[in-house]
Amino acid sequence: MNDLEKYFTENTGKMIHKWKHYFEIYDRHFSRFRNTDVHIVEFGVSHGGSLQMWKEYFGPRCKIFGVDINPHCKELEEDQVQIFIGDQEDRNFLKSLSEQIPRIDILIDDGGHTMKQQICTFEELFPYIDKNGTYLCEDLHTSYWAKWGGGYKKPSSFIEYSKKFIDYINAWHSKTIKLKVTEFTRSVHSLHFYDSILVIEKRPIEKPFQLKSGEPTLPQKSLLKRVEERFLKK
Repeated sequence: MNDLEKYFTENTGKMIHKWKHYFEIYDRHFSRFRNTDVHIVEFGVSHGGSLQMWKEYFGPRCKIFGVDINPHCKELEEDQVQIFIGDQEDRNFLKSLSEQIPRIDILIDDGGHTMKQQICTFEELFPYIDKNGTYLCEDLHTSYWAKWGGGYKKPSSFIEYSKKFIDYINAWHSKTIKLKVTEFTRSVHSLHFYDSILVIEKRPIEKPFQLKSGEPTLPQKSLLKRVEERFLKK
């Protein structure tokens, strides 16, 4: 049991509502930020319990920015915690957050979970996440639920939307003008798809290249010929 799950299990304060398998994922991707001056943005304040959990987990130097549509959530502000009230589908509101929050190291989307909310939030704020930061969107199972605007294989679902990211990070190897290297390609180190969660870890990326070491054990022409015969002439 990691520290986050321990905190959750022993919590007698403000309510926290999480799927059990999330805690391992959080700790895997967030532990490197502990006891630093990390800036966290979390969509979905609810009762404020998760804000308390993050505050305990990341330590006294962290700064947490909660975002919720419910104006009563503003009352949950305290030391290290600032709350913004607004609509997650409102792109102008999202743009204003990027102007008011000095830095985003971690963005957690646990907001309304509709397709429009998730996509708007990603498109407006992902570019503002620090070059070595982390994006996490949770409860992606709503991509399969019609009530939230989802549906299996529905093109407008966040799951279908995010599948394109796999192409984007591999664009260095594309032979078609339909898939070009973009800022996403240059800034994303890895994608991690879990049950109901997507984590994107950012890092400046340069064009990949191959290296060789050691001495060849087969004649190179012979090896290439065998590869061509097996794979390229079918």
